[in-house]
Formats: sequence, C-alpha cells, structure tokens
Amino acid sequence: KDLPIKDRQKYNTRVKSYKAELSKLQKDNKRAKLGIDSSRDELLGDDTHDSEDQRQRLLDNTESLERTSRRLDHGYKITLETEQLGAQIMEDLHSQRQTISRSRQRMEEMDTNLGKSSRVLSGMMRRIIQNRLLLLVICAILLIVIILAVYFIVKKKS
Repeated sequence: KDLPIKDRQKYNTRVKSYKAELSKLQKDNKRAKLGIDSSRDELLGDDTHDSEDQRQRLLDNTESLERTSRRLDHGYKITLETEQLGAQIMEDLHSQRQTISRSRQRMEEMDTNLGKSSRVLSGMMRRIIQNRLLLLVICAILLIVIILAVYFIVKKKS
C-alpha cells in the first residue's frame, strides 16, 4: 500500500508470475506422480510388456519428478527472496515515515517560533516608532522654546 505505483506494479507482476510458475510446477508434479503410479501399476500388473520399456518410462518419470522438484525449490527460493525484499522495503518505508514525521514536527516547532519572533519584532517596531515620535515631539517643543526665548530676548531689547 505504501509503495509507489510503479514499484507496486512491478512487484505485483513478479508475484503473479511466481504464482503462475508455482501452479504450473504443481501440475507437473501431479502429472509426474500419476505417471509414476501408472508405471508402478504396469510394472506390478499381469501385463506382459517389455520390462525394459517399463523401466525406461519409470526412469523418465523419476527424472521428470526430480526436475519438477527442482523447479518447485527454485520457485520457493525466489518467493522467499521476494518476501525478504518486501520486508526490507517495508522497513525502509517505516524508517522514512519516521524521518518525515520528525521533520514535520520540527517544521511545526519552527513555525511556532517564527510566529513568536514575528510578534516580538512587531512589538519592537512599535516601540521604535513610539520613541521616534516622542523624540520628534521633544525636538519640536525644544525648538518652540528656543524660538520663544529668542523672540522674548529680541522683544526686550527693542
């Protein structure tokens, strides 16, 4: 479910082919068993067939059974490898999910900290503006006092 679609399709195709191969090998195995059973019946029966022919068929069937067993073993090994690969992928995905979760949590903490910083900076800007206005008012008052002082000094002399 957590695999990308491309990988999921690839692994689904592999699993389907392994299942098909396993089914084919099981059918071959059944056929070989039936062949051995029929060969055994022929060997033990009252028919007067050529014993060499029966022996050859029995050997052929035994060889076919061995080939089928090897194919089944090979298919089983491939299935185990695929299962191990899937388990490893699941572990990797779990690890990546944890990493993403931690990153998301850190980003949320950073967002919270940025919000606090923004509020602090806004407060500082308000204080700066207030201080500048206060400074301008003080300068204006001083300028008015100086102008009035100069005016009264000039008026007294005239």
